[in-house]
Amino acid sequence: MGNLVHAEPAELLAVIRLRRGVVGECRRVSHIVPLPATGPIPTELVALCGATILPAQAEVLDGIAGMPCEACLARQARRTSLQLR
Repeated sequence: MGNLVHAEPAELLAVIRLRRGVVGECRRVSHIVPLPATGPIPTELVALCGATILPAQAEVLDGIAGMPCEACLARQARRTSLQLR
């Protein structure tokens, strides 16, 4: 067996969008939402862009589908870039 070096828990990210009928089709964009690694899902989900979404109004996607939220993508790219430094 190899040695185990201290490992940081990975942040969980979900891709969600509002369900059909909650908003018009042009507002159903794919948001990137950080989730807690343990414990219950929060009562309000806050996307990287700052949008607040209620879990009951959201659908979880397998990946970015349809139109992505450009602000979420930009913020995730910046976060990834800062982590690589």
